[in-house]
Amino acid sequence: MKDNRYSIEKGPFGRDVTEKAKCPFCGLAIERPSELETHRLGEMPVGSCSCGSVYAYDVSGHNLGSAFSEALVFSCNMDWDLAWNLLPDEDYLESLVKNYDSETNLIVPDGFLNGRKIPGALYFIRLHDDMREATEEGVRKKLERARPVKQLAEKPVGEMVKCSITKHEVAQLVNEYRLEPLLEIAAIDNRIIRDLQRLIYTGDELLRLRAAETLGRAAEVISRRDSGAVAKLLHRLFTALEDTASSSWGAVDAAGEIIAAVPSIFSGYIPELYKFLGDESLKPRVLRALGRVAETRPELLPKRPTYFVPFLQDNNPETRGYAAMLLGLLNARETRGDLEKIREDSGELQIYVTGQLVRKTVGEIAAEAL
Repeated sequence: MKDNRYSIEKGPFGRDVTEKAKCPFCGLAIERPSELETHRLGEMPVGSCSCGSVYAYDVSGHNLGSAFSEALVFSCNMDWDLAWNLLPDEDYLESLVKNYDSETNLIVPDGFLNGRKIPGALYFIRLHDDMREATEEGVRKKLERARPVKQLAEKPVGEMVKCSITKHEVAQLVNEYRLEPLLEIAAIDNRIIRDLQRLIYTGDELLRLRAAETLGRAAEVISRRDSGAVAKLLHRLFTALEDTASSSWGAVDAAGEIIAAVPSIFSGYIPELYKFLGDESLKPRVLRALGRVAETRPELLPKRPTYFVPFLQDNNPETRGYAAMLLGLLNARETRGDLEKIREDSGELQIYVTGQLVRKTVGEIAAEAL
């Protein structure tokens, strides 16, 4: 059912302040994205156009890498293995639409509407016909069971109330990969940082990476009103890394997630990550963290892509795999020959993708990077 509550607004001299949200592939109007019934933490609202394209909604506009992953996997009817074996242009087309407002289902070119900042973005994926025929029925059925995105009214600062949540409840939400309740708390209470930080030192790798991702997303929310609290957190993380007596599990990943979530403020910490590439135990984590930054702002990495080529020959398959992934994210065409050399590398590693650990070979990652 179409929503007629909102119409195109005109600005000075008759210029359009807003535009209808349309599919970039066919130009038809699209419906507001919906929330799937799976309720994974970090899961983004999705939708589809009658032409067969699908889209994922990134409300912050800072997690475009995750939005791309969400749209690609959803277009494959949640078949992760299929999604990560597809090649751009050859198997699908992609397009990004910025300044989308889910409340009005409109595009706001200037980024502000009635005093509200509109940072949202829609990431579109359109599988080629032969591929789409095998998945579109499943995609359609999932959208039929989806629900409208819940619109949260912003409370004036004076009306904000501290939330009461125990560290055990925080741990349970992270373990269940349920992001929304934690981000709602982060919007009004900095104490969530403490409970999330303690989880990045757990011995459970999946929980640790989910906690790091959640901490990055929470930092993005908190930085809108208190960037100083996030800066102090980053300082603590790097201090822990420099202190050999401290466990560094998760600190690198958390730092990478925070920088990737708020690069406009914290990109100055990127050189600090490079300092730990000489530590054998931290090297793959540092490459993974740099990859998170490269997903959205590759131009912020100070080193040329060729700097990472020697890591492709490292003894650790994790280091080789994350180096290959990073070169792909940097679109490093000058390193294609080096990536070709490891296409048959059978070393395995687990990569973290939207709350899940996916096992891949180094060769598979190199092929995707190419």
